[in-house]
Amino acid sequence: MTGWSAVFLLAMVILLYFLMIMPHMFGKPDVSRFFGVHYAHRGLHDNGSGVPENSLPSFLRAVEAGYGIELDVQLTKDEQVVVFHDNTLKRVCGVDAPVNSMTYRELKSLCLLHTEERIPLLSEVLKAVGSRVPLIVEIKMVDSKTRVCVLADQILRNYRGIYCVESFHPLAVYWYKKNRPEIVRGQLSADFKKEGERETFPMWIAHHLLTNFITRPDFIAYSHKGAGVPARRICRRLYRNLSVAWTIRSEAELEAVKDQFDLFIFEGFRPK
Repeated sequence: MTGWSAVFLLAMVILLYFLMIMPHMFGKPDVSRFFGVHYAHRGLHDNGSGVPENSLPSFLRAVEAGYGIELDVQLTKDEQVVVFHDNTLKRVCGVDAPVNSMTYRELKSLCLLHTEERIPLLSEVLKAVGSRVPLIVEIKMVDSKTRVCVLADQILRNYRGIYCVESFHPLAVYWYKKNRPEIVRGQLSADFKKEGERETFPMWIAHHLLTNFITRPDFIAYSHKGAGVPARRICRRLYRNLSVAWTIRSEAELEAVKDQFDLFIFEGFRPK
């Protein structure tokens, strides 16, 4: 290979990389409505003092404090859309079983972190919030089936408040691109090694945002620990894509990355 051939090949690789990580660029929905607040991760919860994560009291506390809310949705065995983070019930409910292996009636018998609170339906949460603060709705997918997108969307269509959706799973983000392009959609990701996980090849692809050419997200929600990841920085600085940081756990962490992201999801403290 000649010198010029190598230069040309390198230029093509770089161009391909920039095209692959390019987010939504034209005809984008309005994201200005999401500014002006910080977002309480799984509600304004305190797992140690009787206000468990993703519970109705945690969401009402966030509303009363004037914070936006980040919450997680997934399906039960009987296809009810519930607000719950983990794929299994063990950590929060003490039952070693997947959420999608139980019906909603069965789930209602379980307590959240030894309190009287129960796993709520998405519809119950929306009614409680009452359109008073913006929402970031994370779509939890344990496989490639997008049924949760369909059913969550049916509920959210009737919601009059401000909300956007996000997911680690690119097929969920793609579902919104194809079926509900007017809804602000975000790709969740991280430098998974910094999160203490063994990075598989699919995780490496997600780490470097290499599915953006398929999903064309309106924002990137990235772990604040990966603020320096080149793909994330290119999306924000070159492509002017909205950048969301998760999960900030102190005022010091917020101060350290405040100039590198646009919106912030927090937990364990109340931002000034």
